Amino acid sequence: MSEQSKKELDRHFAWFEARLPPRAAGFVAWLRKPTSRWVRIPLAFLLIVGGIFSFLPILGLWMLPLGLLLFAQDVPWLQPPLARALAWVERKLIERQRAKGAR
Repeated sequence: MSEQSKKELDRHFAWFEARLPPRAAGFVAWLRKPTSRWVRIPLAFLLIVGGIFSFLPILGLWMLPLGLLLFAQDVPWLQPPLARALAWVERKLIERQRAKGAR
């Protein structure tokens, strides 16, 4: 596991928490604590499965990256590829926003 990947994932979590309502952000912050591992792992699994079945009502594709982020807290080999994927998504979002602003 790379310390850089861990820092990158922490940055993405901070970005995500900043966009949540305060109560939900507090819950996510609690989930990230080492003592919450026994809640975090099953929740991450359920979010991943819910993201896979996003074509069903209520479930959504947003669940998949959130579940992977939570799962990566406990699975070090998942951190580098997830950090790269999130960096790619972030770059694409920034490019899209800049293109929108240039019009």
